[in-house]
Amino acid sequence: MTTAREPLALPFTEINAGMLAEVGGKAANLGELTTAGLPVPPGCCLTTEAYHRVAEGTALKDVIAELATTEAADTATLAELAGRARALLLEAPVPDEVGEAVDDAYARLGDRVPVAVRSSATAEDLPYASFAGQQDTYLNIVGPEAVREAVRRCWASLWTDRAVAYRASNGIDHAAVRLAVVLQRMVDAEVAGVMFTANPVTGRRHEAVIDAAPGLGEAVVSGAVNPDRFVVDMASGRITERRIGDKRVSIRSLPGGGTERADLDGTQEACLTDRQVRELSELGRKVEDHYGAPQDTEWAIDAAGGLWLTQARPITTLYPLPETTRDGLRVYFSVNVAQGVMRPFTPMGLAGFKVISGGAATMAGHPPADPQDGAAIATAGGQRMFLDITAAVRSRAGRAILPRALAFGEARAGVVFRQVAEDPRLSVTTTSVRPLIRTAMRIAGRVGAPKRVALALARPQAALDYTRRLGETLEARLRIAPDATAEQRLDHAERCLRGTFPMIFSIMPVVLVGYAGFGLAGRLSGAKGDQLQAVLRSLPHNPTTEMDIELWRLATDIGADPEAAEPFRTQPVGELAVRYNGGELKAQRAIERFLARYGHRGVAEIDLGMPRWSDEPAHILGVLANYLRLDGDDVAPDAMFARGAQEAELAVRQIVSMAAAKGRWRGRLAAFGLRRTRLFGGLRELPKYYMVEVLAAVRHSMRVVGEELVAKGVLDTADDVYFLDFREVRAALGGGHLGELVAGRRASYEQEVRRRHVPRMLLSDGTEPEALAVREAAEDGALTGTPASAGTVTGPARVVLDPVGAHLEPGEILVAPSTDPGWTPLFLTAGGLVMEMGGSMSHGAVVAREYGIPAVVGVADATHQIVTGQTITVDGSAGVISIAD
Repeated sequence: MTTAREPLALPFTEINAGMLAEVGGKAANLGELTTAGLPVPPGCCLTTEAYHRVAEGTALKDVIAELATTEAADTATLAELAGRARALLLEAPVPDEVGEAVDDAYARLGDRVPVAVRSSATAEDLPYASFAGQQDTYLNIVGPEAVREAVRRCWASLWTDRAVAYRASNGIDHAAVRLAVVLQRMVDAEVAGVMFTANPVTGRRHEAVIDAAPGLGEAVVSGAVNPDRFVVDMASGRITERRIGDKRVSIRSLPGGGTERADLDGTQEACLTDRQVRELSELGRKVEDHYGAPQDTEWAIDAAGGLWLTQARPITTLYPLPETTRDGLRVYFSVNVAQGVMRPFTPMGLAGFKVISGGAATMAGHPPADPQDGAAIATAGGQRMFLDITAAVRSRAGRAILPRALAFGEARAGVVFRQVAEDPRLSVTTTSVRPLIRTAMRIAGRVGAPKRVALALARPQAALDYTRRLGETLEARLRIAPDATAEQRLDHAERCLRGTFPMIFSIMPVVLVGYAGFGLAGRLSGAKGDQLQAVLRSLPHNPTTEMDIELWRLATDIGADPEAAEPFRTQPVGELAVRYNGGELKAQRAIERFLARYGHRGVAEIDLGMPRWSDEPAHILGVLANYLRLDGDDVAPDAMFARGAQEAELAVRQIVSMAAAKGRWRGRLAAFGLRRTRLFGGLRELPKYYMVEVLAAVRHSMRVVGEELVAKGVLDTADDVYFLDFREVRAALGGGHLGELVAGRRASYEQEVRRRHVPRMLLSDGTEPEALAVREAAEDGALTGTPASAGTVTGPARVVLDPVGAHLEPGEILVAPSTDPGWTPLFLTAGGLVMEMGGSMSHGAVVAREYGIPAVVGVADATHQIVTGQTITVDGSAGVISIAD
């Protein structure tokens, strides 16, 4: 938000200096553009002080107080309170000095000149919320009386139902919002419309998208007309796309004031010439250069052919570009999406991930110059982690291997990769496979892959023992003396993070033996689909499954004691947390034992800045309360797991019989392969489990450092340390105060938390390749994705964006953006699973199979297209979701 600090600082705000105070987004933007010499119609602004003087004489404060205690989901109450607020402002007396200021402002523009009276709220054009269309605009207003009435209605429109709901959903304080009013000379437009200086659908920067129609721009903005559309490469002025709309509606100014809507016959002739399209594109480029960011603009062309800019605001929906110093078009793959973590990383979480990536790069023979900078391919965008996979896209070997590897864990990513590879700007430049082979051999040697594979094939129990010993070694390395200095803790943390990846990756050769046996058995027997997938049910040695079953047993023990269970059945989670932190629960020791073993886990646990369950046990307490509502032994997770293991063994025998029918040696090989699959497949989750142990230990150690920085007056709270990186923490030990830096980062982080959409892949020009792809859909309108866990279930959907505090009734179908292990306790009460992200071997798919929950993953926009309460059918074999209502 831009504010006017000095009287008459902006030509656009030339008005009674005593009334000059804060201005809203439109007023500030138009004032700046006028100063910059861009073609903005002359105007002036009645600032927020005028609104304040009118509002303070009403009971609006009482309404705002009620709004402060109303949940964003309570739309009926929000609407009722919004109506009361509007009525108060429409009925309030206007002080004489305010009325005179309105008349004076209007007189400055000319004698009874037609004007647009436009609302300009101080909350407009925020980096994460544009407020586009939330307040009202009145066009072709003529005469002082009409202008006064339009100004009053603009003030009232700060409280439209949509504006109130928008503020509530974006966490914006209703009491802090004010409204200025812009009086702008009307442009009697022959043609008008909207122009984005970046493609809002694909994300591509410096590509102007222009919608145009005859008459005032209101027809285009409101969606009343099917406009002409032009797409222009702003660098060259080349028109790359031209689509002519029928333009059957036009909104025109009426003599004497007001507007009319006229129905037209429609025409297939463009309403802009190519020259005008290029002029608009050039104007868009100038506006974007002025603000340094892509802009959403409105424009008009008058009868004399004059081009006018009537509005500019930032495009808030574009995903921020990852940081890069490399030339040329780059391709980025989202680590967050792959790991099921849609929220941003904390600054220390990003720093920790970079150090881990540096350890991985060193193992591959490409050590970074500074370990804290991480691998050369690791970068951040929108406070999330991305990997630069350009080299793989432009390599013949990479094109053959990477899409298959991506599809293994995140199905749609493989499809998007293949589409990216078709971009002529990303042609193959590396044809030799030797660099890839050298890197693979180097990694295999450093993790002892040949020895691990031989051990897994010949002595499977010894291979399992190795994975357990690795965990013990890791725990020993993570220990640090309680009296270690802050510098020693930083050194220890960086050392542990650097060594994490090489250690945990040494488990993967054992895991791959299991999945190689799975693939071999499929080839030998000819088994496919559900029959083959059934082998992966209830795999042993999966630490996440073991954790979930242990949590269920804890709930069972609590439920067997009525006194221990009573608070879980009668008290809200917040009260349970207070009692737990006070040591007052009868089940206290049992819960503490569980957290002593699994308390290092949590939601978004790959970010070391995120709280663990041991830090904030409210989530686990809520899950226990949820489990205690389950009724019936048949839905008990341990019983379900046992049934799954029996079904898996039956599937193994059937597949072995199918293979043996084609030859005895085939049967023996299939049996050998599937035994290794059952033994080692569950270890797939173990590397991440160990990595999270490392991150939790580093988190704890850094909090101790944070407490020292609080004692030195550098930070306000110990948790502020997670909003610094390791270099900054080390520098902060010398003193100073970083409260302002941390506060700014916290605010930026909270803004990013609200972002709903994170691209799987992103090009350095802003293009989101998936946005260019045709979304799959069944002919009957059903949603489609990747089959992940066989079976069919029908039930009510429950859309969950954050598992913390989520309530899932038994049998409800969980619909989520993605999941990580912090989500899996919800699986035990879910009747089915639908995920926007993931592949058949992603975490959520693996756990769903183990619990026998029908699941479909990789369903584009599932959390938008499915609404909580809708009855849906999930066919986990076909990968189809049908919506009944």
